[in-house]
Amino acid sequence: MSPQHNPAKRPLTLRDVSDLAGVSEMTVSRVLRGRGDVSDATRIKVVAAAKQLGYVPNKIAGALASQRVNLVAVIIPSLSNMVFPEVMSSISKVLDETPLQPVIGVTNYLPEKEESVLFEMLSWRPSGVIIAGLEHTDASRAMMRSADIPIVEIMDLDGDPIDAVVGLSQRRAGRKMARAIIKQGYRKIGFMGTNMPLDHRARKRFEGFTDALAKAGIEIADQEYYCGGSALVKGREMTKTILERSPGLDFLYYSNDMIGAGGLLYCLEQGIDVPGKVGLAGFNGVELLSGLPKHLATMDAERHDIGRIAAEIIAARAIGQEAPQRVELTPKLQFGDTLKR
Repeated sequence: MSPQHNPAKRPLTLRDVSDLAGVSEMTVSRVLRGRGDVSDATRIKVVAAAKQLGYVPNKIAGALASQRVNLVAVIIPSLSNMVFPEVMSSISKVLDETPLQPVIGVTNYLPEKEESVLFEMLSWRPSGVIIAGLEHTDASRAMMRSADIPIVEIMDLDGDPIDAVVGLSQRRAGRKMARAIIKQGYRKIGFMGTNMPLDHRARKRFEGFTDALAKAGIEIADQEYYCGGSALVKGREMTKTILERSPGLDFLYYSNDMIGAGGLLYCLEQGIDVPGKVGLAGFNGVELLSGLPKHLATMDAERHDIGRIAAEIIAARAIGQEAPQRVELTPKLQFGDTLKR
């Protein structure tokens, strides 16, 4: 893995924005401070110019204006998804041994929310950013590229990283699970997911999964989706719906373990033979579910290592040390009690 160094960059200034927008620096300042005494047309021009450049105003005043603060912006899509709090705990454990302090921003899987969270966090000039995923708006990418600080994108490797990246190939994970299911003789497969297509990692796993099935001459027999609400409850509801609609299904693949756990509980309540009549699998390897009557087949998303390594990269580069640019982890398939061997 090659060491990482950002080339020296000249910080963007109000003058850069004013030149591009064709207005005075004072006008740019008024727009970016939210002052009301600017026409809508001018405001639109200034905001567009700032977005194009990736300019973020500096909220650190006076003597600190040229320095960084000991904050690390950690931007994640959800706190209700068990995966991300566990990533956060690993990040915090590493940063606790440094002067750096993590600050969390939550995007709810919305690109526009991510953009606003990034804008606010970068305006305080943090020492680094750890951000989930590789998909961002053009404005978010411009801001991160212009920030001249370490950026570590986590969880996913299937795309074009801005700087450093730590994660796993979601498509490869989907293919690996599909091949295991096919090998055990399952052929009529249903899929249940959430937050697609906004959850890009779940979408890519599904793409890898269906690609491997297609190579074996198999198509997804039925699908069910939901957004919002308790994942366990929704998993039960979706499983009931899909099995009543397609009673011939012999395997159910869930986009995450929590809805998979709901599905498992429903099957056990109904007296369905798992994995003899219907096999089940999820994704993430959530330890909380180890107390279920049967262990759900899953794939460990390596979230603890991802959080740890991402924080180590930020901590190293904050003091001028070399750090890896790309770290690929390999998820481990866990057969549990719901996937025949």
